[in-house]
Amino acid sequence: MQETAVPSAPPTPPVSLAALLSRDDLGLRQITGPPAGEVTIHGAHTSEMSDPYPYLLGGELLLTAGVHIPEAAGRPGSFDFDGYVARIVAAGGAALGFGVAPVHDTVPAGLVAACEEHGLPLVEVPPRTTFSGVARAVWQLMARAR
Repeated sequence: MQETAVPSAPPTPPVSLAALLSRDDLGLRQITGPPAGEVTIHGAHTSEMSDPYPYLLGGELLLTAGVHIPEAAGRPGSFDFDGYVARIVAAGGAALGFGVAPVHDTVPAGLVAACEEHGLPLVEVPPRTTFSGVARAVWQLMARAR
């Protein structure tokens, strides 16, 4: 069996997740994971893929609305949250941002449990906050860090 190498983080200045969470205009809230001051991110990426591993470079705040999670279609329990989160961690993802609405009214409990189990920071993105707004805030913080 061939072992898959974890990609290295891109050569950008890291940004503290705490700095991103402190932006009142975004209204982000960390649900689980290590303290935000201990988490650094190197960018933001949006994906609705059930396996985003091949598309991550490492160090990203991965943003999703959970379109790929069948629970939104009324089939609870049919999604492998543990496998999904394990693949994000294996790819070197720094944190997961879950957008509440229009697909899900809340962050799925299975996702919270899987992130807790794997130590992946999970951030709730409120309905009023766009993913492009979160990405822009990350880029602004990175520009200041340069």
